[in-house]
Amino acid sequence: MTNFIKMIKDETGGSAAEYALILAIIGATVAIASILLGNAIGNAMNDATNCLEASKADRASTCDY
Repeated sequence: MTNFIKMIKDETGGSAAEYALILAIIGATVAIASILLGNAIGNAMNDATNCLEASKADRASTCDY
């Protein structure tokens, strides 16, 4: 326990292992967010495409303004 407290109080610069751990956490967060948001973003892009490709008469029913 004393070693852990010493490590927390240590104010020397971060080592490469600590930077790699931070990078791994950020990378995992981005990957999880992209998986969770992927379908929502894809559906929004499809809706926008359908709205742009619809004829003027169909836009009122296809596009949500």
